[in-house]
Amino acid sequence: MRISREIQEMPALPKEDLVYKAAVIKQPGRVSLEEYKVPKPDKNEVRIKLEGSGVCTSNIPLWEGREWFDYPIEPGQPGHEGWGIIEEIGSEVKGFTVGERVTGLTYNAYATYDIATPENLVKLPDFLDDKPFPGEPLGCAMNIFNRSDIHAGQTIAVVGCGFLGLLLIQLIKSRGAKVIAISKREFSLKAAEEAGADEMIPMDDYYKIIEEVKNNTGGLLCHRVIEATGKEWPLNLSIELTAEKGKLIVAGFHQDGMRNLNVQMLNWRGIDMISAHERDPKQYSKGIKDAIEAIRKNEMDPFPLFTHKFSLEEMEKAFQHLTERPDGFIKALVINNKSSK
Repeated sequence: MRISREIQEMPALPKEDLVYKAAVIKQPGRVSLEEYKVPKPDKNEVRIKLEGSGVCTSNIPLWEGREWFDYPIEPGQPGHEGWGIIEEIGSEVKGFTVGERVTGLTYNAYATYDIATPENLVKLPDFLDDKPFPGEPLGCAMNIFNRSDIHAGQTIAVVGCGFLGLLLIQLIKSRGAKVIAISKREFSLKAAEEAGADEMIPMDDYYKIIEEVKNNTGGLLCHRVIEATGKEWPLNLSIELTAEKGKLIVAGFHQDGMRNLNVQMLNWRGIDMISAHERDPKQYSKGIKDAIEAIRKNEMDPFPLFTHKFSLEEMEKAFQHLTERPDGFIKALVINNKSSK
């Protein structure tokens, strides 16, 4: 993105708004808050004054450090769950106007401003006024749900009950299916029960979990299993829990190394293994629109799951909560306030 480029004079902007703030990961485990000139959008871009951004589990490798990353990271990255008000639009942008509240994919969202293209944005309806709305993860949950082919009467296992898993439990229950929630933290299992899960199983003993699921399904196992941990052994566990001709939906973030999988069982049971991650911006936007509609219909309620809020000045603390996951933590938001313009 163009957040560090030089800009032209902008007389319409107040003097105090000629700079903005962005969090910069200087090195693993270290964040600095820096000031930059406010970016000016190109002809096919818009500039958003960000109200905030969600903090995503996919940020963990950059925060912890991996040998293939170069530091410092670009200002505002890896924030990609921003929402806010359109402040300026490019000359060729159509369908959006200054002052509209939007969400979507903004790639430098740990900041007070960001640049985005119209195809990556979705307008927020009035009923969401004054509510935080990190659209990207909500759209991601809807896309995963739609790829899962859930029907009433099915038994669905959700392996990993963080923010994504809990949203999926809500959506699955709205479809009339039974949910078996499997998660490591006791708090997550309680949250899964509140989200509507029918059975809760601690993610501790591999073979004990399999036996419990067999007991809960009369030995038939699960029509669908959604893996939302990003770890190898829960992914193999998910294969074990999937019934013959069932579907395994991989929703976890598997981007930190190779995985050894039980392909023999996948093959023997005729399991369809689906990677439910999308890359097409149009599909992300559709997912966000679907999420807005699901919230309108009371099929999904993400707002109680936003358990922690931080300012840009507290980005290190936000990342620490993301990795340490203290009791009560589900999803963190970075909220821009008056002190960080």
